[in-house]
Amino acid sequence: MVLAEVVAVDIGGTSIKASPVGPRGLPSAPVRLPTPVSGGPAAIVDAVARVVGTLRTPGTGAVGCAVPGVVEPGTGVVRRAANLGIVDDLPLGPVLADRLGLPVTVEHDVRAACRAESELGAARSVGDAVVVVAGTGLAAGLLVGGRVVTGTRGAAGEFGHVPVVPGGEPCACGQRGCAEAYASAGGLRRRYRDRSGPDRSGPAPSAPGPTAAELVSRLDDDPLARALWAEACVALGRALVATTALLDPAVIVLAGGLSLAGPLLADPVRAALADGLAWREPPPVVLSAFGDRAGVVGAGLVARDPLRAAERRVVSRCG
Repeated sequence: MVLAEVVAVDIGGTSIKASPVGPRGLPSAPVRLPTPVSGGPAAIVDAVARVVGTLRTPGTGAVGCAVPGVVEPGTGVVRRAANLGIVDDLPLGPVLADRLGLPVTVEHDVRAACRAESELGAARSVGDAVVVVAGTGLAAGLLVGGRVVTGTRGAAGEFGHVPVVPGGEPCACGQRGCAEAYASAGGLRRRYRDRSGPDRSGPAPSAPGPTAAELVSRLDDDPLARALWAEACVALGRALVATTALLDPAVIVLAGGLSLAGPLLADPVRAALADGLAWREPPPVVLSAFGDRAGVVGAGLVARDPLRAAERRVVSRCG
């Protein structure tokens, strides 16, 4: 067993979450700071390097980074991450490894979360699962035959860009009616902001709109919050109908910040999924074992991959 401590970092569109991770694979002493998206990729790299510097110890052996967007498997290159302002290739892994003097593994944040749930969480011992991470954006980790699917270009699991409302609202990806435009924290915030002004036909209000947690707290008293939340759950359920028809998962896991709403999210999503699958029983929909920490847990797991590979090489030479 690899006993070295690692540092896990989950780089989100809103916040960077980081933590030391011990041999059992669970984070400790987590740190959270705002993601400096407005400063561009260089500012994000600086922020990650600083936070790792504060968390590393003499026993730290590697770093794992979970990143939203298109990550090229095995290279540490982020091809595109719109929520981070990365639109061209960024060699995040090599740059951080050079600055930190440690091995750095970079993985798509949702694939990292999928790995966390499959190895330690709600999809443990399940060969086929879908792990939906609903945070600033929306994506899904796909576990097929016990393996996390990456796809030809590392873009498998862009579940948020499944169109669910024909001719619907514009999405940041350039399409219309995507699930992410309705069922992500960023989408909810934008839609509330755009619909809550005194004159909804005029310019959008300058206020950013409520966070997902704030919107959930208003569900009992705010009709607009209630309507947008219901639409988000239906959109998410519709996207899961298509995913279920294609992959036939044994379980669907809801993770990310929106999953902290618990049954307020899970129950209507289950209903929307069942409503769209008249021809078969829907798979069970469960809440993540880690909530919005699934990406950090997964980043800790991927950080150990180069350490395990080095250990195997040593064992092979000794054998």
